[in-house]
Amino acid sequence: MNAPVNSVEAREVALAGMGASRLRKEDARFIQGKGNYVDDIKLPGMLHMDIVRSPVAHARIKRINKEAALAMPGVHAVLTADDLKPLKLHWMPTLAGDVQAVLADGKVHFQMQEVAIVIADDRYIAADAVEAVEVEYDELDPVVDPYAALAPDAPVIREDLAGKTEGAHGKREHHNHIFTWEAGDKAAADAAFANAPVTVSQHMYYPRVHPCPLETCGCVASFDPVRGELTTWITSQAPHVVRTVVSMLSGVPESKVRIISPDIGGGFGNKVGVYPGYVCAIVASIVLGRPVKWVEDRVENISTTAFARDYHMDGELAATADGKILGLRVNVVADHGAFDACADPTKFPAGLFHICSGSYDIPAAHCSVKGVYTNKSPGGVAYRCSFRVTEAVYLIERMVDVLAQKLGMDKAEIRAKNFIRKEQFPYTSAFGFEYDSGDYHTALKKVLDAVDYPALRAEQAAKRADPNSPTLMGIGLVTFTEIVGAGPSKMCDILGVGMFDSCEIRVHPTGSAIARMGTITQGQGHQTTYAQIIATELGIPSEVIQVEEGDTSTAPYGLGTYGSRSTPVAGAAIAMAARKIHAKARKIAAHMLEVNEADLDWEVDRFKVKGDDSKFKTMADIAWQAYHQPPAGMEPGLEAVHYYDPPNFTFPFGIYLCVVDIDRATGETKVRRFYALDDCGTRINPMIIEGQIHGGLTEGFAVAMGQQMPYDAQGNLLGNTLMDYFLPTAVEAPKWETDYTVTPSPHHPIGAKGVAESPHVGSIPTFTAAVVDAFAHVGVTHLDMPHTSFRVWKALKEHGLAL
Repeated sequence: MNAPVNSVEAREVALAGMGASRLRKEDARFIQGKGNYVDDIKLPGMLHMDIVRSPVAHARIKRINKEAALAMPGVHAVLTADDLKPLKLHWMPTLAGDVQAVLADGKVHFQMQEVAIVIADDRYIAADAVEAVEVEYDELDPVVDPYAALAPDAPVIREDLAGKTEGAHGKREHHNHIFTWEAGDKAAADAAFANAPVTVSQHMYYPRVHPCPLETCGCVASFDPVRGELTTWITSQAPHVVRTVVSMLSGVPESKVRIISPDIGGGFGNKVGVYPGYVCAIVASIVLGRPVKWVEDRVENISTTAFARDYHMDGELAATADGKILGLRVNVVADHGAFDACADPTKFPAGLFHICSGSYDIPAAHCSVKGVYTNKSPGGVAYRCSFRVTEAVYLIERMVDVLAQKLGMDKAEIRAKNFIRKEQFPYTSAFGFEYDSGDYHTALKKVLDAVDYPALRAEQAAKRADPNSPTLMGIGLVTFTEIVGAGPSKMCDILGVGMFDSCEIRVHPTGSAIARMGTITQGQGHQTTYAQIIATELGIPSEVIQVEEGDTSTAPYGLGTYGSRSTPVAGAAIAMAARKIHAKARKIAAHMLEVNEADLDWEVDRFKVKGDDSKFKTMADIAWQAYHQPPAGMEPGLEAVHYYDPPNFTFPFGIYLCVVDIDRATGETKVRRFYALDDCGTRINPMIIEGQIHGGLTEGFAVAMGQQMPYDAQGNLLGNTLMDYFLPTAVEAPKWETDYTVTPSPHHPIGAKGVAESPHVGSIPTFTAAVVDAFAHVGVTHLDMPHTSFRVWKALKEHGLAL
């Protein structure tokens, strides 16, 4: 018998589907301290691993003496590259097509490189034993400047590549050269510059930074020698890819490898790759036949796990005298460290940097990115962005400001003049990307009206006219278009595996459901938002939908969570799997109501007979029928699996405005106002969206205003603790104002584009733009990050603005 008929509105509220600002399901256990992280895993007989690391950046290893360490009570093994060679595990493939030493093989290439591992009864004994391992080094000249690394007489960093003139991505031009990658039309861009009335150029450095997640990296490896099965708990954003790599490296059949990513305390790209510590723990477990745990400390995490950025960029714009952009040229030298371990799609060794034409209708463009080896730690992850998009947005937004300054145009005016217009979508850029949808002019007007932009400019002019003003005022305005949803298999892959994603949904007889995906949450609220998508598609309350990820033995194969791909790719797979179930449910409902399928309408949580609201079947009714007495000839059950390979990326965008006040006596920069408007297409959970934006803005604030990983000439990292590396708290972070427009993606099943990375991508150039704008009246066109008080104070002194 059907339940009483409630109003449509009441049923939508009970459903808590897409568009509802419902609280996160995950929060209850997290705020009670009931999360389950890698370091919480404890197994019988478990041993602990620690790593001997190099104190120098470039040296030959003359001798490793294990004797004192092995003699210590509780130490089970000390392994070096020589011990891994019989297993052919002393080198491993990187996601970028290079190879990386698991343990230093005769030579160290960067400070803190892994040289040996110690396995002991507990982590304290292991740490003491690390100190007892004696390593004798013959130091070599290091090179930490990528330009110096390309000099003819530069030291050879990668001797294992000696004589190889071809790399993974084409011809190698120098012994420290990795690749040169180009996009766009060079001839067309050169022609635009040759005939342009106005040209501008600017060199800028985007410093090396680190994602620095709350939880460091680690794993627990447990090999069962009787069954030949390997189970590994690991801090991975892409557990299925890790399973494939582990199988390739270890020789254990992939069917006998189980990777479990439990709760992860933040990833931000840092936990995409496979690190030597993972491989070593797995090898130790296989060799010793006992579980082995490795969890790095904070110094190890900052020093050796994947960094971000480190891009030296030269940008050029060609334009008409009234500010219409005619052409763009970009040349980049990218410091990849000692091994090319970037987490980029194989087809794009420079990632998606060629999104650098941004939100603008630029007819001719060309970019070139040169990857270089140096004696720094390897990595290069897309820290809260899709594969170099942050660097690309920074480049184009700084260049548009430089052009506006030369022409004497307002920042808002020049942007509006060059925007891709709404009617031009879908729009193909000069680099070949097909932007799905956008409405930049509407978004810009909304921001300018909200902050009263003319009044801000008037206030700034008054302060500039007052020589005794204690502060300088800067206004940063940035528009950005991000490219996310990595990605279509025709364009993106990891080690040859296409970047699709997956979902499996099972509706139980009583009407609740479980869904499993190939992604893995690190704080994005997947258990909540994924359930909301299913709730809307199937009419099952999101509260009774269980979402599981991160276990390769239960979840369908997927490419993980990074590059804002959860909603654009996995969210689409979820919707499509749900629609398969919806189609079957319609057939069952028609059978139950004794009508044709065409005679049914769908309304929130039920199928009802057209013209008779009293005749309906809810999804709970249908689920019971599916397992109890389905129509003749129909397979029982109500479940589906879908693998979604997107036809294109999605292109969320935003307009950000920042107002700063700079103390002329101290260089202290205070963010007076930050207004962030984002367009992520269809909004699934506004509350979670706002939380994601706040987090991304805070990380952007950290990067722009304080973060850097500087090295001295000897390759020493000058700041690998949280005493030195700036992580803002609620005390330092500004107040954020958020806003939105909605421009759905036309090719996505629910119109969603993704949002979590946009605030990081857009905020960083906005902060820089605001700081530089404070100096613009004295002719300053650019100041490199980070904008610390000391660096800003030096700029004040240099330009005669200090009090």
